[in-house]
Amino acid sequence: MKPVALITGGSRGIGAATALRAAQQGFAVAVNYTRNAGAAHTVVQQIVAAGGTAIAVQADVADEAQVLAMYRAIDTQLGPVTALVNNAGVVDVAARVDEMSVQRIRRMFDINVLGTFICTREALRRMSTRHGGKGGCIVNVSSVAARLGGPGQYVDYGASKGAIDTFTVGLAKEVATEGVRVNAVRPGIIETEIHASGGQPERVQQMAPLVPMLRAGSAEEVANTIVWLLGPDASYVTAANIDVAGGR
Repeated sequence: MKPVALITGGSRGIGAATALRAAQQGFAVAVNYTRNAGAAHTVVQQIVAAGGTAIAVQADVADEAQVLAMYRAIDTQLGPVTALVNNAGVVDVAARVDEMSVQRIRRMFDINVLGTFICTREALRRMSTRHGGKGGCIVNVSSVAARLGGPGQYVDYGASKGAIDTFTVGLAKEVATEGVRVNAVRPGIIETEIHASGGQPERVQQMAPLVPMLRAGSAEEVANTIVWLLGPDASYVTAANIDVAGGR
């Protein structure tokens, strides 16, 4: 049986790159998506064409009922999840805190924080030796914005990722004796579609000169770090948060 990896937000960007890399490393992959079924199925087709195993699974991670249904589908089609990448997340248009609506803030935390908690809870119920599991790995996708704060753009996003940083450390220590490792990565300026979804399609080009390496990173560079953390070469790594940000 192949180990089973669930990649939330796996239909594009860092999630899609992680799904492809995980499949190359021998994981059967569940590619989660919210709305874009076509993009998710494209990732699945790429994995299958290369000889791997993958399925697409729909769920809004902020909706508990949908997450439960997603895990049941994975249990049935692939087996219990042994690796979870909490990648699903959103940004929003640039705004100051005094311009933000409650709806915007709630959406940000529902998806970026609550969704991560729900998906992780269900993974732990399958991985942890406390629940009869055989162990596993969790990687949370944070952001350099957790350190920098996102002033004048998205303090709410930075704060949601700060919550993920704290969650990573606390959970890692909580389950350290239960066969589960928990780590995070903090991407910096990465060339993905997320900037356009936040109304800033030129952000990568604008920000690249501020990175010490003078370039943006690729989704594949982040994915390589995530999948390393999921694998046996990182067997003594837990509660870590690795910046993949070109020195920023």
